[in-house]
Amino acid sequence: MISVELSKRFKKIVRDARRESEVSASIRLVIKGFGKPHLHTGLSIRKLDQRLFECRTDLNWRLVFEAEKGVLTFDFAGDHDEVQNYLRGKR
Repeated sequence: MISVELSKRFKKIVRDARRESEVSASIRLVIKGFGKPHLHTGLSIRKLDQRLFECRTDLNWRLVFEAEKGVLTFDFAGDHDEVQNYLRGKR
């Protein structure tokens, strides 16, 4: 079973953007499909780095999470440019 953790930053971004319901639905889909590569494309899961992934809630908004054994930690959400800036800071 995969557990999910949400960082304070992630919670604040989602709350401020008023996207709680769509993010919650996307996270549920990720939990069901993560680790099943054939489902990743349909769920818009994309590998960004060794343990870093993103999924889309819609065409303009993405959720960034880190995958460790049994745990998915969602740390950031935003549009393409915001995610790119976040990733530059992580490298």
